[in-house]
Amino acid sequence: MFLAGLISGVIITIIAIIVILPGKMFLVNESNLGFEETAEKIVEQTAANNWSMPHQYDLQETMKKNGFDVLPVKVFSMCQPQHANNVLQSDEEKLVSAIMPCRVAVYETKDGKTYISRLNAGLFSKFLGKKIKNIMGEVVVENEQILEPLIKN
Repeated sequence: MFLAGLISGVIITIIAIIVILPGKMFLVNESNLGFEETAEKIVEQTAANNWSMPHQYDLQETMKKNGFDVLPVKVFSMCQPQHANNVLQSDEEKLVSAIMPCRVAVYETKDGKTYISRLNAGLFSKFLGKKIKNIMGEVVVENEQILEPLIKN
């Protein structure tokens, strides 16, 4: 009986992870501003919170160059150098560099609404070691502070 319960518990957990986790990997919020205003405000808020923005990608423009017509999408690479340094100092933590810097996407939908999307770094960090979990916890708080004024309540 114990073994059957254990196996059932493992199966239910695996199913829950497969069904629930993919929908939780990204945070998406409607913006209280239009597309261009949201993009401009993200740039302003990033600088005001002592973060840097090494890159901006205009995916609508990129797709247009390749012969495709898509609605506006911009992706912002955002970095807080001290947090990045804390990750990059250790060879064991450098694997996280694959998701550095933090990316935030702003996109417009067919109904004219603007959304802000980003990786759920808080959830993702739970699968990593204590040091990375702590650093990513700080990153999440700061990143949300940058975006909070733009999110529609």
